[in-house]
Amino acid sequence: MEAKCLTITYITKASYASLNGSDKEADNISSIKKIQMSDGKEYPYKSSQSIRRDLREQLAVLGEALSEAETAKQAKGAATTQGNPQEFIDDDLFGFMQADKETIKRTSPVRVSPLISLEPYRGELDFATNYMGVKAGGNPNIFESEIHSGFYRGTILIELDRVGVADATTYKLDLNNDEKKRRVSVLIDAIQNLWGIGRQSRFLADISPKFLCGAILTVKNPIFLECVKVNERSLVEISLIESTIKDFSNVIIDSALGERKGFFPQDTDKALAMGEAFIKMRSWLDDIYK
Repeated sequence: MEAKCLTITYITKASYASLNGSDKEADNISSIKKIQMSDGKEYPYKSSQSIRRDLREQLAVLGEALSEAETAKQAKGAATTQGNPQEFIDDDLFGFMQADKETIKRTSPVRVSPLISLEPYRGELDFATNYMGVKAGGNPNIFESEIHSGFYRGTILIELDRVGVADATTYKLDLNNDEKKRRVSVLIDAIQNLWGIGRQSRFLADISPKFLCGAILTVKNPIFLECVKVNERSLVEISLIESTIKDFSNVIIDSALGERKGFFPQDTDKALAMGEAFIKMRSWLDDIYK
């Protein structure tokens, strides 16, 4: 069976965080992004665009050369990358679009969901004062930031059959299997070490996976996206995950559960230690990119 995708759904926790700023600001309050669910409550989230930026930056930390941004060629156009996926891993994995007389674009083979809190916003605020202008005769600048504590869930899906393969004739991309395997492997490393680059000066947060469900499939489907939950005792609902794996057994080639042992109130024997789970997922690439 030919593997079409690798999907990873993960749980992380922020104890005291302001993960992603909103564009709404009133009365000197810096708000966080939130979405209202069917229960009428607002749940904080970190946008998929922000997660993709975090992954790019982690690729650079891991030693990868990134495609530098270029000024838009059209008036009022958005800046873009060099659009060279043959040379740059981020142009390959995250795609690009260059709008000129001819539009050149690559659709990203890496699909990312927002990192959404499983617990509602409770109205907490961090109170702070900026004294930088006091010596110059100004008054202290008093401001507040919305903060949140709770579990967050996110999903990343990698279209394995599209990494290193062009989806248009307007750019060059034709990688051998060794380089395809290397690029997906380093992306998995970035996911394991996921770290948010925004709002970290005062709200340092570790958003790397604390629990994950990974699977390689013969179809492209983020099967765990809505099926990884934490109950009122702060334990992952393993039965829901097991039923999901059973329901999709006809398209799952292999799967792996991983957890940070000792992180949750009770470990589960159904999951590997987190490091072992990532090792297992990397081993899948040996058979995929032969």
